[in-house]
Amino acid sequence: MTDSNLLIDIKDGVARLILNRPDVHNAFDDVLIAQIITALNHVESNPNVQVVVLTSTGKHFSAGADLNWMRRMAVLSEQENRDDAQQLAELMHKLNHLSKPSIALVNGAAYGGAVGLVACCDMAIATQRSRFCLSEVKIGLSPAVISPFVVAAIGERTARRYLLTAEAFDATQAETFGLLHEVVSDETALEEKANVLIQALLNNSPQAMAKTKQLIQTVARGDINQTMRDHTVNLIASIRVSDEGQEGLSSFLEKREPFWVGKQ
Repeated sequence: MTDSNLLIDIKDGVARLILNRPDVHNAFDDVLIAQIITALNHVESNPNVQVVVLTSTGKHFSAGADLNWMRRMAVLSEQENRDDAQQLAELMHKLNHLSKPSIALVNGAAYGGAVGLVACCDMAIATQRSRFCLSEVKIGLSPAVISPFVVAAIGERTARRYLLTAEAFDATQAETFGLLHEVVSDETALEEKANVLIQALLNNSPQAMAKTKQLIQTVARGDINQTMRDHTVNLIASIRVSDEGQEGLSSFLEKREPFWVGKQ
């Protein structure tokens, strides 16, 4: 599945979504946003996909919003801008709530909305030369649509500084803030680390990972009360009696690999 702006490679259980506008530093516009949404819908429903990797061609991950797109937005009505922003919100929601584990591989700059894409992925790795910036306030705007995901990733205190100052920060800082899980030396090391994570994910139960993603989001947003306790109790009970749950327990007790290992 290939598009000039977005490359999609599905192989051995892994779907790679590759931003492919290197001439504009992989900046995104309404067209690319729609293409990514379509791609996410495709991989979500594809039983052959167990892991999703988001990466890019060229020297940079993404410069954020495309300048020509911004020029078009400047002359739209408030309602038209609202409709336009809904598409970006839909992209962030779909990526954040994807049932399959996702990995962002960042090389070079990730600015503006691109930081939101990184924050929405379950795991994020970057090279040492990567830089990040939430620059919207410099041009009189606000990172409104991506803010729930960015604040969830880096925390309110860090967000107060970097969303308000629009200061750039490097990969080491991004790791400290919680936006990244790891920083590696270069693109070769980036792929090597990605392969380690991918293999770990491919060895796990797809159903259990999907349920665990839902669990993390529920627990992160809720109070630890009786409702939360009931939810977690019901979840583990339903997983234990499911086909994959039964297979996982049986394979563990029988000292063999479960059926999903090596399925790709």
